[in-house]
Amino acid sequence: MSLRERLSGALKESMKAREATRTSTLRLINAAIRDRDIAARGEGKGDEGVSEAEILALLGKLVKQRQESARIYEEAGRLELAERERAEVEVIETFLPRQLSEAEVSAAIEAEIAALGASSIRDMGRVMAALKAQYTGQMDFAAAGAVLKARFA
Repeated sequence: MSLRERLSGALKESMKAREATRTSTLRLINAAIRDRDIAARGEGKGDEGVSEAEILALLGKLVKQRQESARIYEEAGRLELAERERAEVEVIETFLPRQLSEAEVSAAIEAEIAALGASSIRDMGRVMAALKAQYTGQMDFAAAGAVLKARFA
């Protein structure tokens, strides 16, 4: 079952169960995917829409946005809004693959460095591209970039 099918099935189930937060979050996800599909058609990528990897990247972006919003709401003393953002993060994360631990991220980085024969900071782009192709939605690439920089330094 594709991710799109899982999302639409979950939306139908949440509507039947009258789960307001889950339903609104799933509608938000579907709207974001439709926006990306429309943008992809505008770029001439055809009518099939965005790929699973792009959907996973979009979900990761939505999670980061919600986490940042929750942090800002907490700083402003708006705890009820921060809780709502965290609830949306929980819903979105159910569709993301399991996040790799720090040890697994380091092992993946070392494996890609060895596979590509990377030896300097100039090879960082190739290593990051390979990691993004293989681990989309499973690791924080900003943190992986910092680990990679430290490795080459």
